[in-house]
Amino acid sequence: MKSIESSNQDQALKLFVVLTRATQAITKRVEEDIKRYGLNPTEFGVLELLYSKGDQPIQKIGQKVLLASSSITYVVDKLETKQYIKRQPCPKDRRVTYAAITEEGSQLMEEIFPKHKEAIKEIFGGLQVEEKKLMIEQLKKLGFYAQEL
Repeated sequence: MKSIESSNQDQALKLFVVLTRATQAITKRVEEDIKRYGLNPTEFGVLELLYSKGDQPIQKIGQKVLLASSSITYVVDKLETKQYIKRQPCPKDRRVTYAAITEEGSQLMEEIFPKHKEAIKEIFGGLQVEEKKLMIEQLKKLGFYAQEL
């Protein structure tokens, strides 16, 4: 007969596997949607940040879109080449450079962001609204607990 501790370990492991597989499947679908617009997920994340939050110091973008600081310059360069963003020096501090979305970048996001939100809604369509709310609560609880360990 299994002990309660052993059963708890089995359930924790099963939850980890199921959560990981679900995350991989969801991420794959989200990335497929983003690629339809000629962007990779990181480029989309940076554009979405600038579109929704306004100009950002380039040095701070990585923290906000979960990107290594060494990759930021590369992504900003690519988006600048596509004319979706531009660099702007900070008038108060010469050491700081801002990334700003261009008119072309704003037009792109105005066109694709509603479609992307719809794709996300479809991807999560396997759950009812109340189930989504419950999952949000439970995953936050789990995430905060894991952070405290």
